[in-house]
Amino acid sequence: MDSRGLENAAILLMSLGEEEAAGVFKHLSPKEVHSLGETIARLKSVPRDRVDTVLESFAGQADEQCNLCNDTDEYVKSVLRKALGDDKANLLIERILLGGGDTAGIESLKWMDPGSVGELLRLEHPQIVAAILVHLDFEQASSVLKTFPERQRNEVLVRIATLDGIQPSALKDLNEVMGRVLAGGERSRKASLGGVKTAAEMINLMGTSIETAVLDYIREADNDLAQKIMDNMFTFDDLEKIDDKGIQLLLKEVQSESLVVALKGATPEMREKVFRNMSTRAAETLREDLESRGPVRVSEVEAEQKEMLKNVRRLADEGQIVLGGAGGGDDFV
Repeated sequence: MDSRGLENAAILLMSLGEEEAAGVFKHLSPKEVHSLGETIARLKSVPRDRVDTVLESFAGQADEQCNLCNDTDEYVKSVLRKALGDDKANLLIERILLGGGDTAGIESLKWMDPGSVGELLRLEHPQIVAAILVHLDFEQASSVLKTFPERQRNEVLVRIATLDGIQPSALKDLNEVMGRVLAGGERSRKASLGGVKTAAEMINLMGTSIETAVLDYIREADNDLAQKIMDNMFTFDDLEKIDDKGIQLLLKEVQSESLVVALKGATPEMREKVFRNMSTRAAETLREDLESRGPVRVSEVEAEQKEMLKNVRRLADEGQIVLGGAGGGDDFV
């Protein structure tokens, strides 16, 4: 969701009141709660016409009187505590309002920023780190891995790629390491975590330079493993394999400025595919923007390409588009 969408969602929640907003927060992921909490805390005042527009958009109608809370800090504290309980809420409140916080337990890691998670795990054995990271979502795990030195990052990813599950006894060991018992750790069936696809998802989100270094390292240790990971990766260049309908759906999700930056690092074939799936006027405008745009930092290009790939994966998860793996085999979703 872009910043405008986050603000609209925050305004709607603030308009609902604490009880109703808390009910909504209960159904959101840690990342979504954090993003919305930060946005609410930042909104000190909102024009009345903006509130009306948001309410009409989300609910179809708006009351004539709509009072948002004056103290947004206290509002977000109260809502998060009602939605999540004191422990999780206090950790998130510290991140949003105070900029700190530390806690133990794998579940709690999901509520922490990548830098803090990286610090907690930096001295642990790579096998333990791998077993912990596969419990996090791909984006958070990828960000945590970026905080590690190159050698440690590579060693952890090799172990993630070769992890074929976690036994209940191993989960207990992780609980002791992190100081918290995992729910479901007593199940007799091992958890299906880790593996080649998990490693590929994380590497996908790291950027080209890190991706190359990681794959080179894995290739030296196990060429077949490196190839399996590559076969399960989906890169920006692989967008060429999406059909025209899929490209058209993707373009609806991308802002024009972001598209310009992302295409600065695209192949001529990828650019032509994008032009072909736009109206003549829009394609001409995009061509002009690309030609007139000066040099762009590689990091900026990769960041925008990463955002586009997030949209691709979401559309694939929703069944709106089909992704072909880099190896041309199974669908990669």
